[in-house]
Amino acid sequence: MTTYQDRVRGALLGGAVGDALGWPVEFERLDRIRDRFGPAGVTGLNGTDVTDDTQMTLFTAEGLLRGGHPAALKQAYQRWLLTQRLSGPEREPDGWLLGHSFLYASRAPGNACLSGLSGWPRYEKAAPLGEVGPINGNSKGCGTVMRSAPFGLLRLGVADAFELAAECAQLTHGHPTGYLAAGAFAALVERLAGGAAPRDAVADTIEQTAGRPAAGECVEALRRAVRIADEGPGSAEAVERVGLGWIAEECLAIAVYALLAGADAREALLLSVNHSGDSDSTGAVCGNLAGAAYGLAGLPAEWTDAVEGRATLLQVADDLAAVAGGTDPAELGGRYPAWA
Repeated sequence: MTTYQDRVRGALLGGAVGDALGWPVEFERLDRIRDRFGPAGVTGLNGTDVTDDTQMTLFTAEGLLRGGHPAALKQAYQRWLLTQRLSGPEREPDGWLLGHSFLYASRAPGNACLSGLSGWPRYEKAAPLGEVGPINGNSKGCGTVMRSAPFGLLRLGVADAFELAAECAQLTHGHPTGYLAAGAFAALVERLAGGAAPRDAVADTIEQTAGRPAAGECVEALRRAVRIADEGPGSAEAVERVGLGWIAEECLAIAVYALLAGADAREALLLSVNHSGDSDSTGAVCGNLAGAAYGLAGLPAEWTDAVEGRATLLQVADDLAAVAGGTDPAELGGRYPAWA
């Protein structure tokens, strides 16, 4: 039986693996990917580096463990922004996470995340769900989704996970589709980590999301993913019918398609990165879902053992699982001093 801790570990390590699988081909068209790697495209790790997708996921976890409210997430993302401007830790950091050197790599971070976080003085509070948020109101980039898995790993309940992830996505992206996709993703992660079968979890998440104002684009993308997954064996051409992943609802939909069409976690991860779009983000989101569904033991060990930041990811995963089980973050070795 897969334990909850193993599913949380799988969600974080799986996300990092998908990120690393997709990063070398993020800006390449499918035909170029096949020219480089053969007719099957990417079939394994061609580098172990992770990007802003994994970095921001870790800072999401930190914000949840150091307060769990939007102001704490705001402060955590500000710390991520600092890593994109420095070459490494410059002094004794406030809190454990900021001291990890690999987080200071800048690997094509999303423009809306950068501009949104730089514009914090304009942010006061999130808009009601379904209305345009206060920052980057026209942006629905996938930066909302790729960082939001931890909202689904604390056993908040699917309603609260959705609400909090969507609210905190507005820190950088104000388009309702963008932040509602983050909410749907968090709720889906929660269902999978709780042991729900993928198809049931997806169906329940679509139903939950459809009840939200302004959720039409997100719901349609998810329904398209399910419909295409039902048509037959997974393929890169089918992925590109779902979308390219640059925008939030397509990123989530590609990850859902790959999860449903793949026979196992390996196949799902490879489907999620072999296309002409935002391969590292779709890989990261699919990895979060596949890891939550299959657990760490269900992921290819040769990938999870090699990926950058493995020890840090495992520690954060174990901390999330402990808090989900009732442990006070203050008891986690001083790694998460509380923010007001």
